[in-house]
Amino acid sequence: MPYDPFQRPTFGSAVFYKDPLTALEWLAQAFGFERSMLITNADGSLAHAQMTFGDGYIMVGSEWASYVASPESTGGKNTQILHVHLHDGIDAHCARARAAGAAIVREPNDEFYGDRVYSARDPEGHVWTFGQLVRIVSRAEAEEASGLTIDSPGWK
Repeated sequence: MPYDPFQRPTFGSAVFYKDPLTALEWLAQAFGFERSMLITNADGSLAHAQMTFGDGYIMVGSEWASYVASPESTGGKNTQILHVHLHDGIDAHCARARAAGAAIVREPNDEFYGDRVYSARDPEGHVWTFGQLVRIVSRAEAEEASGLTIDSPGWK
């Protein structure tokens, strides 16, 4: 197998913006993502970009085809929500995002499954969730706390 210089994980995601160059700067400021690739066309417009956070990455692009759009172009609809796992500092991360202009659509909250989670909407309407493990919870404890039946063979 050839060497992968980007050491990409199995999954990545792509998000599309009407103004992707501005989005790159905002994602760095608000969420701490780091730009790892920027490819521009001869006119200086974005052809492709990638950002990293921890061991994950996202691709950032423009509305380059009829089947890709920013939520700003779809009346605010999201067909996916991107989730980012933090190792620590979730409340400070939320404060950073808020200070950069993110609309916090779900304040930080401890969930029944052991994570503390918040959700933020970026300037073009993409919703992002951020979670941090704050306590280990057994599957039985999660079921009791939530009233749900959880089928997850690896969760004891």
